[in-house]
Amino acid sequence: MTWQVGFTLAVLAVLLYGLVRFPHVVDVIFLGALSLFAVVGIITPAEAVAGFSNEGMLTVGALFVVAAGLTETGVIGRIARRVMAHDTRPRLAIARTAVPVAVMSTFLNNTTVVAMCLPVLLDWCRKHRMAASKLLIPLSYAAILGGVCTLIGTSTNLVVHGMLKSAGMPGMGMWELSKVGIPVAVVGTLLLILVGPRLLPDRKEFLEQIGESRREFLVELVVRSSCPLIGQSIADAGLRHLPGLFLIEIERDGQLIAPVGPEERLELGDRLVFTGVVSTIVDLQRIPGLVPATDDRGLLSSTGRKDLCEAVISTSSPLIGQGVREANFRTIYDAAVVAVHRNGERLRQKIGDIVLRPGDTLLLLTGPGFARAHRNNPDFLLVSEAGDVTPERHDRAWLAGFITLALIAAMTLPDIAASFGWQSPPVKNLDRLRVIFVFLAAGAMVVTRCVTSVGARRSIEWQVLLVIGASFGLGKALEHSGTAKLLAGLVVQTVGAWGPLAALAAIYAVTWLLTELMSNNAAAALMFPFAISTAQQFSVEPRGFAIAVALGASAGFLLPVGYQTHLMVFGPGGYRSWDFVRIGLPMVLVWFVVSMLCIPVYWPLTPVR
Repeated sequence: MTWQVGFTLAVLAVLLYGLVRFPHVVDVIFLGALSLFAVVGIITPAEAVAGFSNEGMLTVGALFVVAAGLTETGVIGRIARRVMAHDTRPRLAIARTAVPVAVMSTFLNNTTVVAMCLPVLLDWCRKHRMAASKLLIPLSYAAILGGVCTLIGTSTNLVVHGMLKSAGMPGMGMWELSKVGIPVAVVGTLLLILVGPRLLPDRKEFLEQIGESRREFLVELVVRSSCPLIGQSIADAGLRHLPGLFLIEIERDGQLIAPVGPEERLELGDRLVFTGVVSTIVDLQRIPGLVPATDDRGLLSSTGRKDLCEAVISTSSPLIGQGVREANFRTIYDAAVVAVHRNGERLRQKIGDIVLRPGDTLLLLTGPGFARAHRNNPDFLLVSEAGDVTPERHDRAWLAGFITLALIAAMTLPDIAASFGWQSPPVKNLDRLRVIFVFLAAGAMVVTRCVTSVGARRSIEWQVLLVIGASFGLGKALEHSGTAKLLAGLVVQTVGAWGPLAALAAIYAVTWLLTELMSNNAAAALMFPFAISTAQQFSVEPRGFAIAVALGASAGFLLPVGYQTHLMVFGPGGYRSWDFVRIGLPMVLVWFVVSMLCIPVYWPLTPVR
């Protein structure tokens, strides 16, 4: 064993430990390992940074902006609301969730799809008194199922695509993975629909579990003409069973309606008085046309990003002794008071009439930068952000949809041309221009104001991009040091008697195990060099092994930490780790069986001559 192999194995062991033990700093761990390999000379500085110009990484970055345009215009939310119906039969509800989410995730990053659909799904569950725990795991799983159908469905596919090109092989086509991805998605979705109702728990979401321990705010909102809930009953509008929120009364033309019955219909100008927790108030503020009663100058109607911030009144604050309305928050702080909390005391008067005291906690509707600007303001003991409540730009939804469809068509053109045997130079150049198409779509989202420039910058997940960029350098280190060849030889010795198909299954299984313990991109980056070396030692075509890495790295169904979307639904669904094991184990087995049946058929393990 050379010193390069020994050093690489030692760094690899520390890397694996760090990824499992400290997953929140995965980018720092990858960059640290990359720097070590460059310092000792296993890779050159140019090879260390080459991954940061790889088209796979650049494509992922631009796709974040495209997805942000769809989010800010409310395209996905509108689709989800139309798909979900009043029928609450478990199998039908899971089908209505899983099928459209899988289709959307085919073209959008699965994390983004879950982030956009989660609030809509929670709202539907609250309105129809259905346990969100029956639908949120299917939401997460369906997003993963759809993500393996196309090149851009998940960043993992783009990592493998980039590593293929870096290794001198053709990258993946837009629909190449669909040969195995569509069968996996179909079988996996059927599994969710048929056995999901039995294996998924019937459990309250987190906000319903916290009960009397919650910290309640008094909230007063006014129904404006742009509110889509006008004319709907309280029950149909979903305002009766919001977790952690209670509608106390409605003030209408000087008359109080209390208690508020479920059949009471909302009218223009109604003042709604709630008491509830911060996270549900954030959801409430995203409903267009429901504005704070103290926002008499229309902060919500102005353009740009809006935040909710919590601010605690200090003992030296000039606000003490003033009523909320006379304190003139809009002029002094460019903010509107949405809600007030006072040490567990049930406040009875209107928000504008509350006289402020030291220790009162205010929930403020603000512009961007309020928390940063007033964090050291002596008027407040504490200032913290509670959530983003920027209103969706529904008037530009058609533009965002058109740009996305145009991008999908442009990305698919090389595959269509190849299927017809068109091999002229302009057609061949289309494949090289895929990353340009994505950047044009991202730029179009900003230029047409489907997403603001600030929103575009905020949408980019820099940690993901740093991991992807560093992964290419790590792959080169594993290759140049001889470590990939050494470990691949161990795989060959272990399963060699059963042939390359057994080695393919072993590569898939190890990739799956790693993705349960660390990020999917990290698992794909680490396993790709071993997969290619294993194929070379068997003297068979390596592409099937690369496809196995892409599929195995997306198969993290067994543990909540196995995939980012699982962590997103874990709290809202009130889940426990065992809930994922019960439904995840059948999904892992189905995914493995379908993959092993399809990969050798579409990417034959034929001998290399």
